[in-house]
Amino acid sequence: MIPLNFDKSADGLLPAIVQEHTSGQILMLAYINRVSWEKTLVTGKAHYWSRSRNSLWLKGESSGNIQLVREILVDCDEDTVVFKVEQVGGAACHTGHKSCFFRRVQGDTLVIEGKRLFDPEQVYG
Repeated sequence: MIPLNFDKSADGLLPAIVQEHTSGQILMLAYINRVSWEKTLVTGKAHYWSRSRNSLWLKGESSGNIQLVREILVDCDEDTVVFKVEQVGGAACHTGHKSCFFRRVQGDTLVIEGKRLFDPEQVYG
């Protein structure tokens, strides 16, 4: 198994920047621990650690919008990764947007870019 430096963080979590492998668009930022890292490497599907639920999380397990990992980059300190993924279903964000970064600062306002690809109420209840 490819080692990462999980001991560098007090909670054992490392940031995972998630990028669409074809366009390079940043889709989201999540966190991984040893278990989610190993599951990602074994399955080829992005697994994360949910800080809000305090549990392992297969991206898309509820929505069906899974992430197929096409490439992984590891930084020089082995404490941050970039997952280049194929975003199945088109939306990475739980709000229904393609990217979690769908708001742009314009002056003193946040402007929404793009339209929702799904209604979260219909998907999550």
